[in-house]
Amino acid sequence: MKRVPDTTAPLTPAQIVVELDRYIIGQERAKRAVAIALRNRWRRQNLPPELRDEVAPKNIIMIGPTGVGKTEIARRLAKLSQAPLLKVEASKYTEVGYVGRDVESMIRDLTELGVNMVKSEMTGSVAAKAEVLAEDRLLDLLLPRRKSEPFQSETLEEVSPEASRQATKEKLRQQLRGGKLDERMIELEIQSQMTPIVEIFSGQGMEEMGINLREMLSNMLPTKTKRRKVKVSEAKRLLAQEEAQKLIDMEEVVAQAIHRVENSGIIFLDELDKIAGREAAHGPDVSREGVQRDLLPIVEGSTVTTKYGPVRTDHILFIAAGAFHVAKPSDLIPELQGRFPIRVELDPLTREDFVRILTEPQNALIRQYMELLKTEGVTLHFAPDAVTAVAELATLVNQRAENIGARRLYTIMEKLLEEISFAAPDMPGKELTIDAGYVHSRLSDVMKDEDLSRYIL
Repeated sequence: MKRVPDTTAPLTPAQIVVELDRYIIGQERAKRAVAIALRNRWRRQNLPPELRDEVAPKNIIMIGPTGVGKTEIARRLAKLSQAPLLKVEASKYTEVGYVGRDVESMIRDLTELGVNMVKSEMTGSVAAKAEVLAEDRLLDLLLPRRKSEPFQSETLEEVSPEASRQATKEKLRQQLRGGKLDERMIELEIQSQMTPIVEIFSGQGMEEMGINLREMLSNMLPTKTKRRKVKVSEAKRLLAQEEAQKLIDMEEVVAQAIHRVENSGIIFLDELDKIAGREAAHGPDVSREGVQRDLLPIVEGSTVTTKYGPVRTDHILFIAAGAFHVAKPSDLIPELQGRFPIRVELDPLTREDFVRILTEPQNALIRQYMELLKTEGVTLHFAPDAVTAVAELATLVNQRAENIGARRLYTIMEKLLEEISFAAPDMPGKELTIDAGYVHSRLSDVMKDEDLSRYIL
């Protein structure tokens, strides 16, 4: 099937950076790098066909400590581009021949995500029609037809049984839409396929065998129907799901999903530094150079067999990340280094960054806590000096203990608001203001005891 180039321009690199700024503080170099990589995908789609396949994605290595925004940048980028994103840890894979996950499984997982994404979009587009069909089926269950109707002569004065049934059905329809029948119980037939045996073959290291066997058995095993009693509201939801599945063309779903994965898919490969190293310090190391060599054809471009068909990896964008405290990108095998031409270093977070993270982003941590407590009727205010105090404490603990970046703020905020969160259901309508004094009174004892702060903060 010939694909028409995408002529609707997506966000420009500058617009992508602006969107990322709404959620991520700082890290301008990393934002610019991923913005250009995303825009290049649209540019490639609009090249002449003979050149389009020759342009390889510019894969990126993000270097920086944990908690500085590496994962968040990749996650937000995938949302902006409506692309399937898979986050995996490089350290979970082992060299082929050893027990563990092989690197091809990441492509299978990404394809599964792509299929679910397209299926969800198509389900949304047919939702209205599916609800009408589900409603009709539900009304037939609530008002079943009689097996045989007594013969009646039809005159102008008489109403046929069918017309009477339709009138009753319309009354029920109005009650159903008004929610008056939601609590009524109804017996429903639900289909389920008996395939528990397939799960035996879905373990680690047996993906391809599991795929083939699963497909074969799913076609051979009969579909089982079981009857269960559910509320009308639940029956309506189940029937709508069933009708939506019938309206969706799964072949088109799979075709679109594979096209999206091959041309827009993003794999975020975390902990790349854990497999960087050409020789093990103590004996053979199956999770370093061997994994790098297995990873190489996937990143370079190969075809991976999935249960939905073959998937080419030539134009999947790989964004790798790692702290690289001990290892360096130059410790990777040369062939793999060449497939990650863009290197960008992320900056450690400062106290000023923490202040901005707490208050500026659309999903700012302080805003999250304020909204959570508002559900209990408690109004929470944060004084500016309280925000500064939290930022200073986070910076100090990161210096004393392991530097976990912005994730330290979650730990400190949770400890700070522990008592308020616990008592919130008992104080609806109350207004509370958190100031620097409250922050220090709640956390000073923990901060004084360095051993205790290592455990708690």
